[in-house]
Amino acid sequence: MTATVRGRFAPSPTGPLHLGSLVAAVGSWLSAKAAGGEWLVRMEDLDGPRVVAGAADGILRALERYGLAWDGSVAVQSERTALYEAALARLRAAGLAYDCGCTRAEVARAAGAPDASDPAEATVYPGTCRNGLVPGRTPRAVRFRVPEGTIAFADRVRGNVEEEVARAVGDFVVKRADGPFAYQLAVVVDDAAQGVTEVVRGGDLLSSTARQIALQRALGLPTPSYAHLPLILGPDGKKLGKRDGALPLETLDARRVGETLALALRLLGQEVVDGSPAEILSAARESFAAARIPAGPLAAGGARP
Repeated sequence: MTATVRGRFAPSPTGPLHLGSLVAAVGSWLSAKAAGGEWLVRMEDLDGPRVVAGAADGILRALERYGLAWDGSVAVQSERTALYEAALARLRAAGLAYDCGCTRAEVARAAGAPDASDPAEATVYPGTCRNGLVPGRTPRAVRFRVPEGTIAFADRVRGNVEEEVARAVGDFVVKRADGPFAYQLAVVVDDAAQGVTEVVRGGDLLSSTARQIALQRALGLPTPSYAHLPLILGPDGKKLGKRDGALPLETLDARRVGETLALALRLLGQEVVDGSPAEILSAARESFAAARIPAGPLAAGGARP
């Protein structure tokens, strides 16, 4: 019996759904539904200070307006911390997680990049606490002990991708100094617990994939297939996001819902028919072809920058 394809859309409720996140939602929905599978929605709300009250409900309303119906109940990461605690305990027991007393600034200085905007991600951790805390330090973050070697995977849009995580980022944070579990660990645990078989998401997360595969292997969890969609760029040439002040998609009138849905499909290289949002989606599901999805970034209007 063929296993059920199960995809997911996992937004952070830090603002309203915008065109860039709509493209990710439509792409993941089409991929799962064209294969006769299920499509889940998960709210990734672990970064408490950035969560906007009411944003999660607004995102769900927008998905409903676009006809993007999800299967089952909506998972909420802040309600799943026991799963992350258990995974972290397994990593510790295997000697694959350790306490780190370094601040971000110290990591940046040690890596020779004092001006890094986000030292925790932009620099290679030098392994200062790998063999134990520096005397006088107290534990802050918890890091994953990255194994040597290259991680390779076949991305359905980008092709073959390889990365030596130990050299690209070093031992990375799985629980932050301010308490919350890090995205990398939470997403790996959630995808496995929810039986996700394919991850279709924005291209900005391509750089996280090798780290997530390393964690999957360390925890003995299955690795889903991956497809990283083109980044949608704003007028400034940067990733289109909530900062760009786009109209919340749940407030658009019916005509513009159809227009923005058609635009999202064109950005994904898919065929578009005239009709209601339901008719547009139904036709796109029948004709969906992952091979037509462009790999490079696109301007919000559909042109390459």
